[in-house]
Amino acid sequence: MNFERVKEIARERGLKAGRMKKADLIRAMQVQEGNLPCYATGRIADCGEYDCLWRKICK
Repeated sequence: MNFERVKEIARERGLKAGRMKKADLIRAMQVQEGNLPCYATGRIADCGEYDCLWRKICK
């Protein structure tokens, strides 16, 4: 998913991207979803957040 799409989703959720990096913005949305802010932290093998919108693109 490209960064423009991530920013669009953030705007739809009432978040402002400002100068945030993609990973930081996704982590902010994870918190908003009630999930752990773990996108791209290398925890995908241990991740139990199966309903997370970002799981499919996580690293």
